[in-house]
Amino acid sequence: MSIDAVLSRISEIRSQIETLQGGATAPATAGSAAASSAAASTFADALATETGAGARSGTTTGAAATTAAAAATAAPATSVDAGRGTLATGSGATGDAVVAAAEKYLGVPYVFGGETRAGMDCSGLVQTVFKDLGVTMPRVVPDQADMGVAVPSLAQAQPGDLIIPKGEQHIVIYVGDGKVLHAPRPGKDVRIVDNWYKDSDIATIRRIVPSGQEAAATSAAQVARTAGASSATNATDMQMAALQSLFAGSAA
Repeated sequence: MSIDAVLSRISEIRSQIETLQGGATAPATAGSAAASSAAASTFADALATETGAGARSGTTTGAAATTAAAAATAAPATSVDAGRGTLATGSGATGDAVVAAAEKYLGVPYVFGGETRAGMDCSGLVQTVFKDLGVTMPRVVPDQADMGVAVPSLAQAQPGDLIIPKGEQHIVIYVGDGKVLHAPRPGKDVRIVDNWYKDSDIATIRRIVPSGQEAAATSAAQVARTAGASSATNATDMQMAALQSLFAGSAA
């Protein structure tokens, strides 16, 4: 079989496979198209070598596509330190975990400057809760009020968000359903109460780690990407099998 005939046959097989895929699945993504192109290029090179026609330049393009695909799927760098204008995603904690960690300190007495179960103040409670989750937070309210990302209003607040009133002399943890958890003042202990702040009272609301809803959405997106990658792999495997069969026939 001549090289021209082999390459023509490869094109026909690819067209047939794409037609079959189009009837059963969504259009291929750019990543799967690149993978398919790389597979076809590799087998065309093998066939050209087998028939003595020499290597084709598409191999280099296929390697570049593979490298680009690997770079695109690499996980972004994250940090367990709280930062300004960004969520601390490195620990894997969510807003729901913040609430659960804070509830462990219910009943601890208020002690100014305290950071332990023997006693803690409002910012000491916040710092300790996030430390338990692997997230490093500043110690005092004005610095804590500068961490994470701003939440526009109470209507958008999610469990685990921090509410700081104007004057930045206090900080509370929103637990959901219009309630907050905090260390109030001397003579009181850590408790959950109805939120008494209005938007007009608030200096800022800060989200330090992803909310439970955000984490769920991210997880769903990851599942969808995994399913898409599996579909693309199956499509490429079909092409590979067909090309292998053609290669075996031409070498016989």
